[in-house]
Amino acid sequence: MYKPLVSILIPFKNVAPYLEECLHSIEQQTYKNFEVIAVNDHSTDDSLAIAQTFSDRDKRFTIVSNDDNGIITALRKAYKRSNGTLITRMDADDYMADHKIETMVNALLKNGEGFLALGLVNYFSSTGVNDGYARYEKWLNGLTSKGHNFKEIYKECVIPSPCWMVHRTDFEMCGAFDHNRYPEDYDLAFRFYEYGLTCIASDQILHYWRDYTTRTSRTSEHYAQNYFIAIKLHYFLKLEYTADHTLVVWGAGKKGKEVARSLVEKKIAFKWVCDNTKKIGKDIYGVQLENYTSLKNLDSLQCIITVANAEEQKDIKLFFNDLTKKSSYDYFFFC
Repeated sequence: MYKPLVSILIPFKNVAPYLEECLHSIEQQTYKNFEVIAVNDHSTDDSLAIAQTFSDRDKRFTIVSNDDNGIITALRKAYKRSNGTLITRMDADDYMADHKIETMVNALLKNGEGFLALGLVNYFSSTGVNDGYARYEKWLNGLTSKGHNFKEIYKECVIPSPCWMVHRTDFEMCGAFDHNRYPEDYDLAFRFYEYGLTCIASDQILHYWRDYTTRTSRTSEHYAQNYFIAIKLHYFLKLEYTADHTLVVWGAGKKGKEVARSLVEKKIAFKWVCDNTKKIGKDIYGVQLENYTSLKNLDSLQCIITVANAEEQKDIKLFFNDLTKKSSYDYFFFC
């Protein structure tokens, strides 16, 4: 049976307490034809020494140093050094199920190019997983189990950053790590979507995702909420927006104001609605807030919804269903 080389790309920085478990989980994979390109991003702890113990005993592990700073340049260097027909990424503070690589390889070999192999994820933490991450895991795994990840791409990152695999040819088509937009994993997910890759459904937990207070996604400014809003709006305007429809922003909370402010700066006309009687009629950024019921008078619209409350989202869906509007076509949830 054909066993293509898989390149596993790992940026790492100051993850000494977790790196050995991560690399050992790769070493123990049932699929053996892989290479690890791990890039040290200026660690000041024992991470580099730990990584080198694996490269000293296993030629499949290559350890290099980042010439620049940051996760994007580290990933870029790792990819440049890679040789695999199939490409995947791994986070240095997590660990893999022992059949992860084999399962994803088989999925790609069965489906061919144009497909994206995924797996279910399991969050864990020494202090317990908080409700936010637990909800994210349930939502993400629900999408992955059906292969419907891209249907809700504007809500949150729908591709788990350390649990995907793709053909090198498709990765190149999507721009690899050439972009400099953060959050880099969300940007890559949007490019997988933009270039029409199909998600392969999975019902197996393949990745164990560690949460802790100093994890990069918790501490780096590049993962702050304003970056997420910016990247959602960037791709919405690029991939979904049509000027012959009335653009609508629904919601006047923090996220709604961020979207509205960005649209004003870009000089893109829009209608702004909400159901908060204290805000209706107010002028913010030169745009007057209106009652959401005014949307009943519009024939064609595209609505960005920034309302996060789950019950309110259900009501919004019912409102648009009554107007025979389609989700991810006429209206898009940004949270």
